[in-house]
Amino acid sequence: MVSMRTKRLMRKGNGLRAGVIGAGMVGALHARSALLAGAELVGVSTASEASAGRAVDQLGFARAYADPLELIADERIDVVHVCTPNHLHVELARAAIAAGKHVVCEKPLAIESEAAAGLATAAAAAGVIAAVPFVYRFYPMVREARSRVAAGTLGPVGLINGVYLQDWLAAAGSSNWRVDPALGGPSRAFADIGSHWCDLVEFVSGQRIAALSAQLRTTRSKRPRGDGAGPTFAPASAKPGDWAPVETEDVAVVSFRTNRDAVGSVVVSQVSPGAKNQLRFELTGAEATLSFDQQAPDQLLLGELERRSLIERDPTRLTPEAAPYATLPAGHPQGFADCFAAFVADVYASIERRDPVPGLPGFEAGARAVRLTEAVLRSAREGSSWVEVGDVAAAVTSVDSTTK
Repeated sequence: MVSMRTKRLMRKGNGLRAGVIGAGMVGALHARSALLAGAELVGVSTASEASAGRAVDQLGFARAYADPLELIADERIDVVHVCTPNHLHVELARAAIAAGKHVVCEKPLAIESEAAAGLATAAAAAGVIAAVPFVYRFYPMVREARSRVAAGTLGPVGLINGVYLQDWLAAAGSSNWRVDPALGGPSRAFADIGSHWCDLVEFVSGQRIAALSAQLRTTRSKRPRGDGAGPTFAPASAKPGDWAPVETEDVAVVSFRTNRDAVGSVVVSQVSPGAKNQLRFELTGAEATLSFDQQAPDQLLLGELERRSLIERDPTRLTPEAAPYATLPAGHPQGFADCFAAFVADVYASIERRDPVPGLPGFEAGARAVRLTEAVLRSAREGSSWVEVGDVAAAVTSVDSTTK
């Protein structure tokens, strides 16, 4: 039996016309996912004429735009995907909202929480669908974990822990535009990948991080300059003397407590040799422990006092909340690209139905991630034992939609 979600992914067209700003690794994922969801790729805008031409040839866009604001203004485009370096997100997302376009904006949504909350409020006021790609939510087994936690399978969850580890900046000569705070913002490791982990565990557990204590570490005092033009995760080419001081963190260690009195911790690193993309979380309740590892995404590990068991991704046996996201039969691996496709499919379905699909990470989720990042930076800077995070919903409703 073919699920409704699979039918949506297989459709020839849904009438939506997409424009993508930025065509690196992430921009290409957005374009591929838009095609799978049935959209027409109307246009692309990139940092250079050469890269725009490659995007047209390789990704199937109808045309290239020299200016991203020209793309946004084109009346033929319904939804804009913002896939640029971080410092450009607010300007481009705000322009898209003002033009009445639906928006998918990469994280961090903004460098500062006030600007992120302003975008969330502006999108709500404009009545457009606005989403941030926290795509790890879209693994079928993540949905299965969320469903089981909500059903009380674990009992009250009192401990949440895990890691998000990468190694692409472990070498002395490795760099990227994300290292530069002018392009990536004042936080790197936590804002880039720690935000994914926090969104994921809040989504699965149904709890929110209420207060935290953080330590940050920078392992390399200097790195080659990254100008933003190179491929994602590619080492920057370093000329003699063309090295710059590193002002953003390589490692973050965060302890936290939640709004339901659970305690937890996460270790985030972009300098852990051998860890390519190890995102793992564990939720411990009074009755059982549930674990998920993104590098083995078709399984959950359920630990009980007298046994440990694997829960496999089998669409015929998953809960109703998880089964629609299992688009392949059991034993056929689903991965990160499938999550991205499911995320974009839900964005486009939300546009068609004029209401967000349940579980879609909207701009409020993006604004919350920025607020968590600011709390981490403040805790590390001040050496505070605990920093209260606060509720982003209050900030969103209190910021006028015209916030600059």
